[in-house]
Amino acid sequence: MGGCSAPNCSNSTSIGKQLFRFPKDPVRKKKWLVNCRRDFEPTPHSRLCQDHFEQSQFEEIARSPAGGKKLKPNAIPTLFSVGDPPYAAITTTYILLPLKPEPVEKELNFGDHGYARRTPLPGMEEEDADRTSEDQQPCTQCQLLKKQLEQEMQHSARLQKEAEAMKKRLYRLDRIEKGLQNFLFEDQIRALSLTKRSRRAVWSPETILKARKIRCAVGTKGYEYLRELGYPLPSYRTLCNRLETKIMVTTDMSCEELAELGLGLMATCDSPTEVVGDNDEEDLIGVLS
Repeated sequence: MGGCSAPNCSNSTSIGKQLFRFPKDPVRKKKWLVNCRRDFEPTPHSRLCQDHFEQSQFEEIARSPAGGKKLKPNAIPTLFSVGDPPYAAITTTYILLPLKPEPVEKELNFGDHGYARRTPLPGMEEEDADRTSEDQQPCTQCQLLKKQLEQEMQHSARLQKEAEAMKKRLYRLDRIEKGLQNFLFEDQIRALSLTKRSRRAVWSPETILKARKIRCAVGTKGYEYLRELGYPLPSYRTLCNRLETKIMVTTDMSCEELAELGLGLMATCDSPTEVVGDNDEEDLIGVLS
């Protein structure tokens, strides 16, 4: 702990003495140095103890933050063991005059939270005017970037709308596909995307069996009419080629009569006495499998 800087004084806070630092005011600091008879430059750690101040140099009521005595603003140390000090203690009362309040502005802008003075300093008006004009001038690069940003935002909005439309379309297609699966097989659904009567279609055994039943039920003309409408069915030649054993016969029996025989025959329901065209030779052909 530091002690008192006065000569022949070893007081410190360790024995309960209160220390006071030298004032920053050059005039008062010089008086302190002259009275204590020391020729040195006080440091921020230099102190004088309370024994070197008369009782009149302390405030009567005010206390320091630590709870000790508080010196007056114009206090001068005079109690030293080296004789009478050149500077006597000041007994006049030190009065702190209040600061003169600034005039209140008549027009207050409550929306402005700036606390700077509204009256600019001399020579600053022109600089402020130049700075304001520069701030108000539009920046070419800023306008270009702003325009690009607007274009990107419009493009993003357009893509978002297209994505929403695609989602709705996929949902509808999914529902349509589920509806087709109720009466069509997988190969028949794939055949719908091919050209009409495409030879690239690969038919499953289930589809071949279903096509045979439909041809027996509706006849040759009905079967071909369904194929012309776009119903995914294999051609009659494909039906014949997919059978393991083929026997060509002619008969005038109807489909119902052939079905009652249980021979697995496929024949047209038309009478053989009808006129047979060049492309209808297969109408009189039955296939026994």
